[in-house]
Amino acid sequence: MEAMEREDPAAAGQAGARHGYIKAKDKEKLRNRLRRIEGQVRGLQRMVDEEAYCVDVLTQVASVVSALEKAGMVVLRDHVEHCVRESIEAGDGEKADEKVDELTAAVERFLRV
Repeated sequence: MEAMEREDPAAAGQAGARHGYIKAKDKEKLRNRLRRIEGQVRGLQRMVDEEAYCVDVLTQVASVVSALEKAGMVVLRDHVEHCVRESIEAGDGEKADEKVDELTAAVERFLRV
């Protein structure tokens, strides 16, 4: 969970830099989602230990992947709505360009392109 709270490398020099999902309500929703996913993964481990039917295990794997993708979309949306938007609205063209490049790279990683 600490990985989500790390500072943005571009903002490392800014004391107290925070990201949008750090807001208590949104952070708690994301944590709850990740806890559910953690439970799903534990369930998968039990299924393997109990030698559950392969198709059932694969179905649960697909469910976990989907849940992780949805959690990733929450963070990605937040990044666009807060980090990227703030850079663009600040009128700092160079920083805005960096954020757009960073966003493009993040989307490519997320989509496994």
